[in-house]
Amino acid sequence: MRSTTLRGICTSVALAACGMAFIGCTTTRPSDRASSISSRASIDAQVDAALFKLYGSVPDSREMVARSRGVLVFPSVLGAAIGVGAEYGRGALRVAGRTQAYYSTTAGSIGFQAGAQSRAVIYLFNTQEALDRFRASKGWTAGADATVAAATIGANGRIDTNTIRQPVIGFVLTNVGLEAGVSLHGAKITEVQL
Repeated sequence: MRSTTLRGICTSVALAACGMAFIGCTTTRPSDRASSISSRASIDAQVDAALFKLYGSVPDSREMVARSRGVLVFPSVLGAAIGVGAEYGRGALRVAGRTQAYYSTTAGSIGFQAGAQSRAVIYLFNTQEALDRFRASKGWTAGADATVAAATIGANGRIDTNTIRQPVIGFVLTNVGLEAGVSLHGAKITEVQL
């Protein structure tokens, strides 16, 4: 009986201490605001670099981005796997060249796989309807909420014309350039507050 009471008291004290720690973690301090500004600036700089890489790797991509209603750029999506894989990255949505909001992307996979990689993932919203549906969602999943056409290069070295006509186009860039034959199906994208 006495050990049960002592265990209950210890459990209550531990829970109270954890609760206080979590409350402390959610309190916004002045340094947190500076950190948020720094995070946004860092993501924006990485987005610029990823778009510059896209323009250098894919012919006509600069014009496609300029014509699009919006471009969502994840400059560094990190993936790791040992049998089961997971990916995570943060990025920004730009409309008319200006950052509108920040997002995270996550994805998982199962199957024979091992290793780690980093790649840039870029979504072009070619129609206002596709962009509006994305922005109105409370969590958008590629392939479920919208079909994403993976950009492919045709025999002439240009982006395939069937791809160009799609409402949402996805580009995946690695260190060597455009990654062909990649499926973006299942990537979950959620707005984040920085």
